[in-house]
Amino acid sequence: MVAPIIIPSLRERYKKEIRASLQKALDIKNPMDIPGLKKIVINMSVNATVDKDQFKTMTEELTKIAGQKPVVTMARKSVSNFKLREGMPIGAKVTLRGQLMYEFLERLLYVVLPRIRDFRGISKRAFDGKGNYTLGLTEQTLFPEIDPDRVKRTQGMDITIVTSAKSNEAALELLKLLGMPFER
Repeated sequence: MVAPIIIPSLRERYKKEIRASLQKALDIKNPMDIPGLKKIVINMSVNATVDKDQFKTMTEELTKIAGQKPVVTMARKSVSNFKLREGMPIGAKVTLRGQLMYEFLERLLYVVLPRIRDFRGISKRAFDGKGNYTLGLTEQTLFPEIDPDRVKRTQGMDITIVTSAKSNEAALELLKLLGMPFER
């Protein structure tokens, strides 16, 4: 009987292979300066005209996607042009750290991004200047946890990958080694 091929998790690969590769590629002397992932923040926002049932459905879907309960964000100011009142729920966000963060990143890289139609890679220009990367998805049905037949309203989201890198170049190298499919 042939032993099954076991693919190490992203966290294990980072510890065993990627850290050493980063240290060599970026010519880092101190091992504490090697860039790593700090957290992943998933943010979904809605317009003010969404009713409470749709908002509840959105937060339930975000809970399924992230694996933990989201924090509801409220409007800080009233804006009459947007029919927005102070204290109205306008979004939800989840901050993932540790093992949940690596599991989410694996699902994003190996399941969600390949499901995007006409996918040619993600942009290299979405860095913020401090080594953090933000990616926008147009619909939640890309995630396997969401049943497309039950979705009444497609909802986009922003995914921010926060790294300990001090520059965009170091963060780009880290994300490439983790398997992010950047466009050529």
